Amino acid sequence: MSLSRHEQNLAAATLLVALFGILGLKLRPGLEAWRERIARLESLRRERTAARELIEMGPQWREHYDEVRNQMPVFGNGVQVDTYWMSIMDRLADEYSVSITRRNVGREARVGDVYEFTTDCQWEGPLDAVAKFLCALQDAGAMLDVRDLVLRTHGNRKGFLRGSFTLYCAYMRGETGDSSEPMSPEPPKAETASPEAPPADSPAPPSPAPAAPIPPEPAPPSPPEP
Repeated sequence: MSLSRHEQNLAAATLLVALFGILGLKLRPGLEAWRERIARLESLRRERTAARELIEMGPQWREHYDEVRNQMPVFGNGVQVDTYWMSIMDRLADEYSVSITRRNVGREARVGDVYEFTTDCQWEGPLDAVAKFLCALQDAGAMLDVRDLVLRTHGNRKGFLRGSFTLYCAYMRGETGDSSEPMSPEPPKAETASPEAPPADSPAPPSPAPAAPIPPEPAPPSPPEP
């Protein structure tokens, strides 16, 4: 039985399609694994670059952390801090005519050598008063931070808003006595000893020789640019 040229071409094309299909099924898992490896390699390269940048910026972050740390109040160990922070919030709320309708005091959490205290608050007031109140809370220093802010219209009072936010308070603890008022950390002062007078019958000390000129101190190296 002989096949015509047309039938031979059709059989050859069918055979090629079948071979390419089998080859594709065999190579598909390998191609997918290769693509996953390429994606993982790119992710590792980005993580390495980000980690290198963070390491290079370490001195700057440390300097910024020391500046913020010096602004934090210090409470004594075991002293309740909720009344102190709530008094600040209530004073600002009264100043800008914002009503704190409900508050839920959270628990104290320690993050390194810094303590955090959270309070969930519900409020209501005019839009301009709320904006000034929130800005005043944010500008109170590095100790107060407003997060998870929710705004809604007030259904019963026109021009009023209501909502909620979470107030984060940062501070430190140390030996400050039993007072509930915080103390700011101050650097210790160096003690100077008073010179003792020599005995009356002791010979006078020789006159000191002229001091040699002190060479100027080298300028400190500039910090690396980020």
